[in-house]
Amino acid sequence: MASMEVQTQTQKVKKSGVTMMINGSPTDDDKEEEMAESALALFRAKEEEIERKKTEVRDRVQDYMGRVEEATRRLSDIREELDALIDPMRKEVGILRKRVDTVNRELKPLGQTCQKKEREYKEALEAFNDKNKEKAQLVSKLMELVSESERSRMKKLEELSKNIETLQ
Repeated sequence: MASMEVQTQTQKVKKSGVTMMINGSPTDDDKEEEMAESALALFRAKEEEIERKKTEVRDRVQDYMGRVEEATRRLSDIREELDALIDPMRKEVGILRKRVDTVNRELKPLGQTCQKKEREYKEALEAFNDKNKEKAQLVSKLMELVSESERSRMKKLEELSKNIETLQ
């Protein structure tokens, strides 16, 4: 096993470019250097793995952000379409409400004028009916007087006529 470890370390050292051996076995300085280089190589490998994972995570985050941006854009488009649908209805409703308010304001004085005219009409109608009754009474009285006058004249004429007959 120990020889396997030496071979593995030798291979690692060979890979790192250091091949100093004395009598077929490395010296203590060489062992320390090999270990330092091995540790450095291990550190570099770890750094490369960390960098690779960091790049993978960065790529996944970018992909996710791209999907989020796409979803945000789609939601924004949907909101704009929704606002476009709501806006004309709101405008029409607002316009109609303003028109109703305007007509209502115009109706109020017209209603008051109508009520005033109705009162005036009722008063005028009552005055008209009173005058008609008065006229009917006057006409009736006139008819009575005319009738009485005719009777009295007829009576007088008859008397005169009798007087003339008696004179004859």
